[in-house]
Amino acid sequence: MWKRFLAMLACAPLFSGCATMTPTDFAQGTPRLVLEDYFSGHTKAWGLFEDRFGKIRRQFTVDIEGTRRDDALILHEVFLYSDGEREERTWTVRRVAPDRYEGTAGDVIGTARGVASGNAFNWAYRMDLKVGDGRLRVSFDDWMFLQPGGVMLNRAHVSKWGVEIGSVSIFFRKGDGDAGQPPGATPVGDAGGRSASN
Repeated sequence: MWKRFLAMLACAPLFSGCATMTPTDFAQGTPRLVLEDYFSGHTKAWGLFEDRFGKIRRQFTVDIEGTRRDDALILHEVFLYSDGEREERTWTVRRVAPDRYEGTAGDVIGTARGVASGNAFNWAYRMDLKVGDGRLRVSFDDWMFLQPGGVMLNRAHVSKWGVEIGSVSIFFRKGDGDAGQPPGATPVGDAGGRSASN
């Protein structure tokens, strides 16, 4: 019994070591998240970065403009940090299967790959993250959860060489929405097979 208890304690700080979650865990979650619908038009977000010890290092706001171009969703993000720094990023996101997406951006290494299921979306990517005057190559495990009323919660774990160095929490707001059917949602009975070009 003690051996089992100690093994559980050893696993607890590792987050992804002994217990992991997958997008299919949220397959019945509502409202259903359709990425290209939610991020079409203007979206506002507020966020912060915590280091591995829980200390808040940065706070920021983001204005996101989403437009559809052929089969792609183009997301232009403008970050304004509490210290006055401004940063911009443009994502090109494509749906490559009914529940799978790929995305690229200037500071993302290679291709980000994501899976949507129910009210959740998870994608993973590597990025050259700006730190002071330099850049640090890190990995993101990025989760989004759509809530009633057009709100979306985002939690991303940031790691280097497999060791978590911090996390990013973001709150997205999309219009006034409706408690039963906020922007970006489709009815649960919808197969969700639309492409970004629809």
